[in-house]
Amino acid sequence: MASQPEIPPKEGFSHRTLERNVTLLGLLSLVAVAIGGIVEIAPLFWVDSTIEKVEGVRPYTPLELAGRNIYMREGCYLCHSQMVRPFRDEVERYGHYSLAAESMYDHPFQWGSKRTGPDLARVGGRYSDEWHVGHLKNPREAVPESIMPPYAFLAEKPLKAGDMGKHLAALRAVGVPYTDKDIEQANADLTAQATPDADIEDLQKRYPKSMGRDYDGNPAVVTEMDALVAYLQMLGTLVDFKAGEAQEQPK
Repeated sequence: MASQPEIPPKEGFSHRTLERNVTLLGLLSLVAVAIGGIVEIAPLFWVDSTIEKVEGVRPYTPLELAGRNIYMREGCYLCHSQMVRPFRDEVERYGHYSLAAESMYDHPFQWGSKRTGPDLARVGGRYSDEWHVGHLKNPREAVPESIMPPYAFLAEKPLKAGDMGKHLAALRAVGVPYTDKDIEQANADLTAQATPDADIEDLQKRYPKSMGRDYDGNPAVVTEMDALVAYLQMLGTLVDFKAGEAQEQPK
């Protein structure tokens, strides 16, 4: 049987030429990826923010920020996430799913996905200060099967947060909207928020929904326990999700 005559390659550019030339294939692939990247990334330079702002979200108070620093220092994020995912079981357990805007002032954010312990995105206001202090001192007293280590030493350790004004100024440099007054009064605000009977009216005007009180049961000194409990008690409390749900109900 006679063999089929070989078809001569077409003159000029062809896939045959491209596939046999590794250098040319790599160069054209790079060009294609570059064009795709420019199309996707370039528009972001004309957008002020990719996060839709939500009413109620504000920067942390100095005391809450100090508590957040302790939260990260002690590695709490290794066992607790702060991101309620939009799944029915999570919403029923923890509350409304997390919004990107709730973490817009977090540097770094605490979303996470690994949960040895429960998610903490909505823990604020669910328990009393006394419960948090007792749980942090002896976790198994509140939850017998808990494997969380005790943090009783926080109640005995005076808070040494350093110059919070410099901390707020650094955060402002990366986009957190702290004012000059916030930075100037940062250290005084930290002490006032954890001191019973302190005048925090001005603080609450600058930081809506902030609460001032003795958090750890020892009004004589501001401790690391005060700061950590203050931070935990504000998580998930800034956005009024119930008001949004009411507006969504059919008339």
